[in-house]
Amino acid sequence: MTFGGSFRGSLCGRLALALIGLLLACLALPAHAAPLALNERLCHAVSGADRNDEALSTLAFSCEGSPAGYQQGSLWLRATVDGPAASRADNTLMVHYSRFDRLAVGFTYADGTTRWQRVRQGDYGSHWRAGGQILFEAPDRAAPLVAVTMRFDRLGGHQYVRARLVPKAEAAMQAAGMAAAVGAALTLLLVSCIYSLSLAVAVRRQYLAWQAAWSGMMLVWGAIWSQAHLALLPAMAGSLSARIATFLACLAIAVATMSAVQAVGRDKAPAPLRTAALVLGLGVGIAGVPLALTRSANLGLWGDMLGLAVIADLVVVALYLCWAWRRGSVEARDFLAAWGLPMATLAFIHLIDVENAFWGGGSKLLILFAATWQALWLAAAATRRLADLRIERDSARAAEAQARELASRDPLTGLPNRRGFVESVTPLLDRARADNLPAALLLVDIDRFKSINDIYGHEAGDAVLCEIARRIERWEGPMCSVARLGGEEFGLLTIGMEGIVLARFAESVRRGIAACDHRDVAGDRRVTASVGVAEVRPACDFQRLYRIADEALYDAKRGGRDRVVVQRFTDAGPAPDAEDREAALSG
Repeated sequence: MTFGGSFRGSLCGRLALALIGLLLACLALPAHAAPLALNERLCHAVSGADRNDEALSTLAFSCEGSPAGYQQGSLWLRATVDGPAASRADNTLMVHYSRFDRLAVGFTYADGTTRWQRVRQGDYGSHWRAGGQILFEAPDRAAPLVAVTMRFDRLGGHQYVRARLVPKAEAAMQAAGMAAAVGAALTLLLVSCIYSLSLAVAVRRQYLAWQAAWSGMMLVWGAIWSQAHLALLPAMAGSLSARIATFLACLAIAVATMSAVQAVGRDKAPAPLRTAALVLGLGVGIAGVPLALTRSANLGLWGDMLGLAVIADLVVVALYLCWAWRRGSVEARDFLAAWGLPMATLAFIHLIDVENAFWGGGSKLLILFAATWQALWLAAAATRRLADLRIERDSARAAEAQARELASRDPLTGLPNRRGFVESVTPLLDRARADNLPAALLLVDIDRFKSINDIYGHEAGDAVLCEIARRIERWEGPMCSVARLGGEEFGLLTIGMEGIVLARFAESVRRGIAACDHRDVAGDRRVTASVGVAEVRPACDFQRLYRIADEALYDAKRGGRDRVVVQRFTDAGPAPDAEDREAALSG
């Protein structure tokens, strides 16, 4: 049995180890199953679908060759029970293929009695089990079991039928273990699908959306193949589910191909290789439609041909990813690592028949586990890659912010420079205009600063500027911004102060600068400053404030330096008491 009867082909860390542990558990636990394989233990007969099950005794069974012409009728498969199974009173038959319209199982005992149990498409009753299995318990009778007969009506392909005779206790244990393994794989696929879709929406990466679609398809395929969906949709039992699973298996290959190709930039690999991968993937997806619908005797041949196409697609995709990896594509590297296990799994199941292994889950269980591994690996790789991108983005933003900070700071004094000052005072001026508050700009110019550089040297001049900057910095606050505007000129912009309060503040600035101690670099020389103040109501833009304050500063210099001159402006123009205020301050 393959993907619902078509073909055998289609984060990591602890989760992957848990999956591997479940898989190893399937191998490690003791098994007493007796596989019933055609041409080994099964004889066959073909009849019309209208014959009764009780016609078993009238059929002529052949134990040679392969059956033919049964797709529109009934195929009878009979196995003689001997050895340990014949002596057991608790035999259970587990069938692992569901592409049929009806299945009747007859248990024949040594006294000639045959007991029948039946399932049909859309009605498995209580016979279905997880892992794509249909379970029939042999009635407990005193006579030993001598033969088991399976009658399939309108069977898709006899080569995909897998059946095993196991003790009842072991069948229950295997069914529970298979349900746990399949449930874990489906849960992880669901988590991967949701996570990848969330990443695709968050970062707007197309290949993540394809990856989420692939995880979703494998989730649906796994649920249908394992018959987990029958708990909610029992009417889908049988051939309908098998056909849907076949189609989804083919479509999943196409979507996986698209996901891998979309993850790599077009410039990272040759266009012909990209086109070949897309064409092969699309071809496999389209081929799933007729393969899901066919009932012809060539089903096995078509399945084998499609299996070769899948392998060809995987090889081309691997070459495409290798080429892109060599050109530096990190996504290609991650996809190669993710595709490694599924590709190895496909190679393994094509070389070794494992259909009766893993509690009957066979190649399908291996493929489901490999798909889960791939989904988890890709989700983890995408997370790691996006985390690296976020770190790089944060580092770039921090560097950009630092560069902006350096660009807006005076390297000597550490105060904001003219650019930083304009940026910081703009919100203050906006606030003053919104609240109808007065605004004032103080321009502070160090008197005869050039002579300090000439007499004591530029290092002494720099020390004087730094000391004055430290003093001016004390007035920095929510209502006041300070800066070094260039050379020996400093600026303070404040809102909310006017009139005599503003004049006293400006005077305290002048006196504070004059009180600075520069004896270490300039001896007993007293360093003073002239202050020009522009007071406006309502607040205006910075450029106008600066022009008014610069005129006031020029008046202070011209008036003898070491003084404060205030120019007050309102909507009506300069205030008439400006000269009086200057005289009061200078006195």
